[in-house]
Amino acid sequence: MTKDNLKGLIVLSSLMTVIGLVLLFVSVNFGIFLADNWLANEDWVDTSKYLMVVEGSINILLTVGGILFGVGLAAIIFTYYKILNNK
Repeated sequence: MTKDNLKGLIVLSSLMTVIGLVLLFVSVNFGIFLADNWLANEDWVDTSKYLMVVEGSINILLTVGGILFGVGLAAIIFTYYKILNNK
């Protein structure tokens, strides 16, 4: 890999890590927002069903955020190691 490719990979990995971290920290707010949008399209919903949708949305966002954060962090470490080996 060339040095320019490695720098591009560092930028992409950093972006993935930041997006994953943001999703981890604001998953509750986004989950409630998604559930409220779902609720607006329904005629009548029981409270327990709404709470299940809120919890499911939060869990999805936590999972996606965790995956993005983990993959981004692993890619940053790998790229940094490759940069050190190329010198």
